[in-house]
Amino acid sequence: MRVHYPRTPHLPWSPGAAADDVRSGDVSGLAGAEVVVTEKLDGENTTLYADGLHARSLDSAHHPSRAWVKGLQHRIGPRIPAGWRICGENLFARHSIPYTDLDSWFYGFSVWTDRDHCLDWDATVRFLRRLGVPAPRVLWRGRYDERALRALTLDLDRQEGYVVRTVRGFPRAEFGERVAKWVRPHHVRTDTHWMHAAVVANGLGPDAPLWEARSGRLPALPQLAAALGLDVAELSCEPDELAEVSARLDELGRTGDARLAGLLATALRTARRQSLAPRLAGRLGLPLARRVADLVGLHPGLHQPYPDEERRAGLVRLTGATDLGVLHAVAATAAPGPAEREQVAWSALHAEDAGLLAPDPLAWLRTGLREALAEVDRLAADRCWAQAREAYALGRLTAVEEAVAATWRWRDGRFPHLVHLCGPSGSGKSTFAAALPGVAARISLDDLRAALGSRADQRHNPEVLRTGLARLDTALAATAATAATATPTGPAPAATAVIWDATSLNREQRSQVHAAARRRDALLTQVVLLVGEEELLRRNAVRPHPVPPEVLTAQLHRYQPPYPGHAHRTWYVGPAGTVEDTAGTLDSEED
Repeated sequence: MRVHYPRTPHLPWSPGAAADDVRSGDVSGLAGAEVVVTEKLDGENTTLYADGLHARSLDSAHHPSRAWVKGLQHRIGPRIPAGWRICGENLFARHSIPYTDLDSWFYGFSVWTDRDHCLDWDATVRFLRRLGVPAPRVLWRGRYDERALRALTLDLDRQEGYVVRTVRGFPRAEFGERVAKWVRPHHVRTDTHWMHAAVVANGLGPDAPLWEARSGRLPALPQLAAALGLDVAELSCEPDELAEVSARLDELGRTGDARLAGLLATALRTARRQSLAPRLAGRLGLPLARRVADLVGLHPGLHQPYPDEERRAGLVRLTGATDLGVLHAVAATAAPGPAEREQVAWSALHAEDAGLLAPDPLAWLRTGLREALAEVDRLAADRCWAQAREAYALGRLTAVEEAVAATWRWRDGRFPHLVHLCGPSGSGKSTFAAALPGVAARISLDDLRAALGSRADQRHNPEVLRTGLARLDTALAATAATAATATPTGPAPAATAVIWDATSLNREQRSQVHAAARRRDALLTQVVLLVGEEELLRRNAVRPHPVPPEVLTAQLHRYQPPYPGHAHRTWYVGPAGTVEDTAGTLDSEED
């Protein structure tokens, strides 16, 4: 069934309303609600379905400006559920505003279910991104505030206006109460209607090849490199290899960030993982950049033999670190020979048999546990999720009810919490630690060296490490004892954190700290600081206690960031010193 997109009413103060436009005389449907304000784009209203599309008119005829969006619908249509529709703006042809740096020629702004219900804004953005469709730029978000909206400043030569909608979803019958727009005065500034003039394509920006890749197209290697800000020589991939992994990803049904990650990991498979995430974060954002880097680091492992009796457990653990389907696609494409390709195929058979090749194979367990632990403190809930994942990997549970029963001992939060910092000198570990609330103790190896004479003196490292580990064990025991004093019927005390502040550059260095956490049954949160080499060198030059440049260079060479799953949960901190990505938390959509 085809559905006409409703006419969006103008806000009372919109100067661009024509005589025949709908005006919203009552904004009570927005008042008090959380709203999101997005840029109104100057294109052709278009609706996509699983089996076709139309412009605002349900019987819209062919026009050259609609050819590209028809190709997009052909690619993503199979991923649109039956009866659902995506409404958005076809921006291929220039109308009144000439765009020069679009992410795509189609932006989606609402998604409607088969029950004619508009998804909430956050679900809309997630749904669109998984298909490879960008959403308009958000200009403001918060509780409806007319003064704040009236104060918005737009470049009226480059922006048509803005659209206000409630963050929460709504049925079609409430559209006129939940959505409104502001349009610039004298919006149409051309003498000839765009449909009756020669088609002039709007310009695409540097991120367009990345969105094309997300939506199912295969970008050329030079375009891909330019979009990442890299030289094409840095891509260790031939066009036929990119085509091969693309076909494998298409067969798996991967679109959106998962597809892009697989393409990029194949193209960058020989890059140094430890420096890859910071380099890509500026173009991709840290979460996607980290996933690409992890695929680069993990895929060679599938080329090696693995004990079959341990394979299922190992694959389940890997689901916490990466998308197994994408990982196998990358590994198969990058396999250097038939022996390695056979190992990947054998691993994929085991993963398929265990039901682990779906995009989020443990969603059923996470969702069920999240609902069961809705009233549990988030720290305790994350611990239960980590224990449930491991129990499932070992074959000790197969149902949500079993997971709830198996994790009862951690639900009261009566356990210590170890925050383990990891990153080269100057990455911001101590600054991040200083801002954490509820810290019971902080063990800093630099401070211990300073007590012996000099922070930079590495001669006493064995003694410093022994002292630090002893203090760590004492601190964890103390916080465990504090947690245990809570009465069985009363709430557990807020878990206090013990921080281990050291570079912890590789798994061997981290192993002794992790062993201390296991001995004391502590929740282990690994904090991984991902800062680019150029920024680290700049920071080191102005630090009160800089390390010698050759020492920092050696640290960067040895740095092997942990993968998700090496701790109960992992936080990833970018150059700004804030957590930009997480893994292992029960609240996340997927790990």
